[in-house]
Formats: sequence, C-alpha cells, structure tokens
Amino acid sequence: MNYTEQLKRQLALDFNCAPDDFERSENVLTVSALNEGRRMYSDEKYFFSMATMGGNAVITADEVLHPFLREFMACTCKGDNIITLQRKENNSDKYYIGNSTPGSGHWLFEQEKLSVFERELNKYGYRLCRAHHMCLPKFDVEVAGNFPIKWFEGREQLEPFYDGRFYNALCERYLETRPDRIAVCAYDDGGEIMGMAGCSEDAPHFLQIGVDVFPKYRGRGVGTFLALLMKNEIIRRGEMPVYGTAAANLHSQNIALNCGFRPVWVEMEAEKIPPKAPEPTWVDDMKRDLEDYIEEQGIYIRQ
Repeated sequence: MNYTEQLKRQLALDFNCAPDDFERSENVLTVSALNEGRRMYSDEKYFFSMATMGGNAVITADEVLHPFLREFMACTCKGDNIITLQRKENNSDKYYIGNSTPGSGHWLFEQEKLSVFERELNKYGYRLCRAHHMCLPKFDVEVAGNFPIKWFEGREQLEPFYDGRFYNALCERYLETRPDRIAVCAYDDGGEIMGMAGCSEDAPHFLQIGVDVFPKYRGRGVGTFLALLMKNEIIRRGEMPVYGTAAANLHSQNIALNCGFRPVWVEMEAEKIPPKAPEPTWVDDMKRDLEDYIEEQGIYIRQ
C-alpha cells in the first residue's frame, strides 16, 4: 500500500487543498473548512494550521489571518512564491505562480518564525500548540519479545481503561468522532499490566498509535513490542497505521524507528487561549483568612 499517497489525500481534506499541493515548490495558503472525511479533533474550523512534508508549507487559516500570512511568508521564504486559493471553489492550476526553486516552507517551523506567528495569533485570542512529528510505516520488522498479551476491541472492552493510566494509548474518554478502536496490553509473570498500545481512528482508515509503559517496566522493550504488535495488526486489517511524537521525545521517536516507522510530515496548529482566572482581591483574602480562623476554632455555622 502506498501510505504516502493515502496520507496526502487525508491532509488535503484537513487543509482544504489538493493532495499534490504538499509537493509543490510554492507554499500554499487556503481558507480553512470543515470537509467531510477530515480528522475529527474539533467541531470548529482551524483558525491556523500548518504542515510540511519537508519541502513547502501548506497553511490553512481563517481569512482574517490571510493578509498577514501572505506578507510574512513572502518576506520569510524569499525563494518561494505563495499560492492563495480556496481549493473547493477553484481547483485550476492557472491560479498558481510558477517557481522552479525547491520549496523552503519548512523554515517556517523554526523558533524565530513561530514567535512571529504567536504574536499575531495572540491578537485574536489564540496561541500555537506544540508541533507534531508524524511517521508512517517504511519497513517490515519482526516482533521481538515474548510477553503475555491480551487484545481489547470496541467501547465495551475499552471502557475500564479510561481511568487516567493510559493517556497516550487511549483518548481521555471514548469519543464517537474519533473512537479508540483496539488496544493490546502486555503482562508480567504475575498478571500485572506492564503497558498498553492503542489506536484511535482519527479519520476513516487513519489509525494513530499511542503507547504507555509503566515506569518500573521501562527499558525492557515493552513499548516497542506493543507498538509493533499494533502496527502489524492495523496493516493486517487493511488500514493505515500512523505514529506521532513530540520533537524532544527521543524515547518515543526511537520506538517508532525500531518498529519500522519513518518521519514523513510535521504539523502545528493554534488553540484558543484559555480565559485567565481573575486576580484575588482583598475581599477574597479576608474571606479566606476568616474561613481558616473558623476551621481552626472548630466553630460550626448553622446554615
């Protein structure tokens, strides 16, 4: 299966562009849209999201950001032209500006450029999230290790595990929009869970793997063992396994490499800045002191 072509079709839905836009010389800027089949991380359109497969950058954003983005990208990526389009209304190449130089949109992910994005996003009540470094299968790898395992599938079997222990392997709860499909646990000789690998269906046939190993079992190859079992099972089912990690999570990156994954794309998005809690006033301080005094004196106040 050509996972790269399948990925580009998925990203095209997410970024409201065409699959081949991720391999153009020019950077691409589109108006964000809620396309059917997109990855279901939110019910709202992206305010700002940016991705690269190592060459150009594709950005989808609210139209209010487009004037800034066009100007900033033109000044930053001097060797690149910028394509601005709303792909759903206009899919003709006559609107592209030709450019024979390799795209350098990946430089937009450097810290100094991200700081400029951050300042502009803050004006609208948004901030950047961390970058996601995403991998696809490249090589077949034989499973090493012989830990006892047990598979779980579907909401009913997974429900007992939504207790906060497996924050990487599973979502925080069962989500209808991107449900956890299957999970596999490894056990020690005493029947205690050592770790779990799970996968969520973020979009149709797009299954992202997550792994958790409890601290006392780390360093024994449990994470790689579980992730590889999950990868192979997803492939056996005819789906696409995806592995994502953070830039500095070297342990997770090594698991991906050991399982035959290789980095293919990087993406970053914006999120709303949570409302700031109000600063305490002298009334709040006095109320707290009074409550402490009442508690110390053992006074009971009848309601």
